[in-house]
Amino acid sequence: MPYRRLPNTDQARIRALKAVVVKGDICNVYDLAVSLKALTDARNFLPKFEAAQAYYTECFERQARAGRKHQANVKTARLYISHFIQVLNLAVIRSEVRIAHKEYYGLDVSNNNVPDLATEAALAEWGRKVVDGENKRISQGGIPIYNPTIAKVRVHYDIFMDSYEKQKNLQSLTARSLEALASMRAEADRLILDIWNQIEKRFEEVTPNEKRLDLCRDYGIIYYYRTGEKRKDSVEE
Repeated sequence: MPYRRLPNTDQARIRALKAVVVKGDICNVYDLAVSLKALTDARNFLPKFEAAQAYYTECFERQARAGRKHQANVKTARLYISHFIQVLNLAVIRSEVRIAHKEYYGLDVSNNNVPDLATEAALAEWGRKVVDGENKRISQGGIPIYNPTIAKVRVHYDIFMDSYEKQKNLQSLTARSLEALASMRAEADRLILDIWNQIEKRFEEVTPNEKRLDLCRDYGIIYYYRTGEKRKDSVEE
């Protein structure tokens, strides 16, 4: 015996509700397998749910597009900041920069390791420290680091920070739109369950079984066959 399963994606929920609404538009009200209340509830809810789903999709796609460009900015900023710190450490080793001046950059004076720049938050933090530290050291008469210069580092750091803030804002919009959409799913499922129950109740006396299923499918109910079930039915026919 085939079984039904409630939609488990937003697109499937929309298709299920649309099928009933379309059926209500073309059928005589007395021939409908669902109540007018259920049909009205579906008609009122569907455009709101579609709008929420479309807005989430738009937010997600906008975030994804910006994210591809942002990752290029992340890679470049990480390269320049890491390289600058390495050159600074080499200058310290050559005694061109006093080891105590590493504290201006927030760097550990006991080793020459490059800080962990794996996360974007760390990159934002260390980029700021490097720029501020170099400016402070130069203002006190220190010789600027070259290849890369702090000006070059600052350019790529600022580009990264602009896209970093933009990406965080886009992520926030996407999260809020998803939260709004998710909050509507329970109502969508409730409506679909009620409508499908009414439809199956209306046609429960119809025979043969396949005719009953076809009438229900016409209203958007999806049925699934278990493994081998279809083949068995066809053999019996």
